[in-house]
Amino acid sequence: MTRLSRYLLRLFWSQAMGLFAVAAFLLFLIQCLRLFDLVSGQGQGLFTLIGQALLGMPGLGIVFLYVCLGIGLGRTLRNLQGSSELQIIHSSSLLPALLRTIGLYAVGGTLAVLALSHIVEPLGIRTSNDWSASIAADLVSRAMVPHKFTSLGGGVTLEIGARDAAGNIQDFFADDPRDPESHRTYFAKSAIISHDDQGYLLRMEDGAVQYLTSEGRFSQVAFDKYDLPLDQLSGSAAARDDIAQATSVELIAQGLATGHWSDAILHALLKRSGEGLRVIAMCVLVAGLALFPTGQRRRLELPIELWVLLAAFFERSVTAYVVGPGVLGVASGSVILILVGVLILAVRLRIFRPVGLRRVAA
Repeated sequence: MTRLSRYLLRLFWSQAMGLFAVAAFLLFLIQCLRLFDLVSGQGQGLFTLIGQALLGMPGLGIVFLYVCLGIGLGRTLRNLQGSSELQIIHSSSLLPALLRTIGLYAVGGTLAVLALSHIVEPLGIRTSNDWSASIAADLVSRAMVPHKFTSLGGGVTLEIGARDAAGNIQDFFADDPRDPESHRTYFAKSAIISHDDQGYLLRMEDGAVQYLTSEGRFSQVAFDKYDLPLDQLSGSAAARDDIAQATSVELIAQGLATGHWSDAILHALLKRSGEGLRVIAMCVLVAGLALFPTGQRRRLELPIELWVLLAAFFERSVTAYVVGPGVLGVASGSVILILVGVLILAVRLRIFRPVGLRRVAA
């Protein structure tokens, strides 16, 4: 790597990472503010608040990292033009070195985003789910006071007859009216809080589950043993997405071991890989817009930051609403940005010139 490439890479990354650090800090504070009431309502402390906010950051980082990379590249090129360094690079026939440096920058940013989407975010989701399950178990456990009706929120009410030092519960009762279509009541002679691969659960023995529909129909199912996930009692439990919390390495290993590649797994792998394509698309577009110096004095010129934000909005909109086959199903907007950026570069590099832009010899 030449000295010029190292100098330019340092400028590109310092601009991008400075912006990314500010944006990440602001989003972290927003995450904390959003989780304050939820965490405090569950009786958890500041450590849980910070931890849950941090675990949600990889997903947010994927969303705005490629925007920061595009703005960092655009700002640096505009600053180089302002200091006449960009003109010197072009006049010294160093444009190939500049293009190679932008390519290395785009590859580095792509690898960073792919690491977040394929590995870091799934691990964060898994850790957050496990932590939430332990919080739910702690909340239910603290609410179980013998001979006292305790509310868990949302109308869920618990009551137990006794509880020994080993955690064995006698005469368990729970009423869950949150679903108007199926008002549920659980009762059992004995129960204990346990843990398995799916999380924390309440293992009840010798009891029944009663259902009351909105039409007043009543039914009862007796059981010898019944496992009830604790997050169903402590709050509105969302279905756990096993694919979302599995890293791409685990998904690929599972597919190779079983020989079965479901549509959900293939879509998840393509979608995660499409995040890296966004970085390449943004860098190609920004290079086309800001790579070449201009001596024109324009009264009105959109800042490069606004161009990047508009491009990101366009890309997200197209990807969300224009679905195509294969990679176009998860990255149609990125493909369009790449084509637009390559077209701009081809015109400005004079690889070809549209008919309307060709000069006619006098």
